[in-house]
Amino acid sequence: MDDADKQAVLRVLNSDFLTQGPEVPEFENALGKRVGAAHCIAMTSATAALHAACLALDVGPGDVVWTSAISFVASANCAVYCGASVDFVDIDSDTGNMSISALAEKLSTAETNGVLPKALIPVHFAGQPLDMKAISKLTRHYNIRIIEDASHALGASYSGEVVGSCRYSDITVFSFHPVKMITTAEGGAATTNDESIATRLAKLRSHGITREPSEIEHYEGDWFYDQVEAGFNYRMTDMFAALGASQLGKLDTFLDARRQVASQYEEALDPGKFHSLRQDPNGSSSWHLFVVLVNDQDDRKVVFDHLRSNGIIVNVHYRPIYRHSFYSKMGKYDPSDFPGAEKYYRAAISLPIFPTLSQDQILTIVKVLDSKPGYQVLF
Repeated sequence: MDDADKQAVLRVLNSDFLTQGPEVPEFENALGKRVGAAHCIAMTSATAALHAACLALDVGPGDVVWTSAISFVASANCAVYCGASVDFVDIDSDTGNMSISALAEKLSTAETNGVLPKALIPVHFAGQPLDMKAISKLTRHYNIRIIEDASHALGASYSGEVVGSCRYSDITVFSFHPVKMITTAEGGAATTNDESIATRLAKLRSHGITREPSEIEHYEGDWFYDQVEAGFNYRMTDMFAALGASQLGKLDTFLDARRQVASQYEEALDPGKFHSLRQDPNGSSSWHLFVVLVNDQDDRKVVFDHLRSNGIIVNVHYRPIYRHSFYSKMGKYDPSDFPGAEKYYRAAISLPIFPTLSQDQILTIVKVLDSKPGYQVLF
C-alpha cells in the first residue's frame, strides 16, 4: 500500500457514494481493458464470482463439474453451492497445473460411461498459466463450458494470450485478496466476452434484480425494478473498487518484482536438495506462489517444521481437495486415482514471495532451507 492507494479510498469516503457509485464501473472497465475481455463484473470475492459463474452457465442439480485436484476448496465448492456434483482432474506434479493428458483420458472414460461434466474449472495454479487452447480443443467436442479460475494469475499470459481474455473459455475469475497480485482488501471479478453471460452475472451479484425495461413483464416507470431470479448480495463497494483501480495501475511493477524474487530463488536454490515447479516456456507466470518440492528421500514435515522454527513463515498450497473431510466423507474419491496430486502434496512447500521481499531475505530463507533440520540458524 502506498499513499496513492490510501488517497483513492479517502476520495471515496469524502464523496457521495460508499457502495454503488462510479468507482466500480471504472475499475471494471480498467480491468476488462487490461486483460482484453469485453465485459468485467466485480464482486465481493473470487468465491462469489465462481459461484455466480456456475449459475450463469446454468449449473445445477444433476450436473457434474470438474476442477483441479490441487486448488483452494472454493474451486470445487462453487459447484456444490449450485447443487451439482464435483469430480477432480489429476495434476502434473512437476507444474502443479491440471494435467492435459489426465484430462483427455478422463474425458474419454466419462464419454464411455455417459457422465461427462457440464462445466470444467481449470486452475492457473501459483500464477502459471495453463494451455487453455489445448484444454478448449479437448472439451469443445463435448460442449463443456469452461470457467478459468485465475485467482492466482492476474497478469499472466500464455503464447501471448493474456489470462482473462476468455478466448478459450466462457468466463474467467480473478481474486483480489490481500496476498494476490493486486488487492481490493477483499474482492473478485469475472470477465467474459458473452454479453448475455455478463448480464446474468450482473443480476446474480445484486439479488437477481434488473432495472432493464425489456426484462420486466409489467414495467411501470423509471423507479421500477424487478427480481427475476434468486440472486445474492455479491456487489463490490466503491471503496474497494477505488483501491483496486489504484493497485491495478501498479500491476506491472508488482509483477516485475515477483518475477525478480522468483529468479533470485531459482539462482540460490540447491537443485540437489530442492526444485521449484517447472515453468512452461510458452507461459509467463504472475508468481502468486513460489513452491519448492522436497526430494523423495526427505520428509516434507521435517523441512517445514525446521523452516517455521527458524521464523520462516512457509505454508503448503494445497491439500488435495478430495482429502478434506467434507469431500472424503462422500466416499467417492480414491486418492490412488490422482497420483500426480498425491506426489505433489507429499513434497510441496510454499516459500514467502511478495514484491518487497529483499535479496538478503531470500538468501536467509535459502540458508535455513539448506541447513540441517532441527538446528537453529544464526543470522
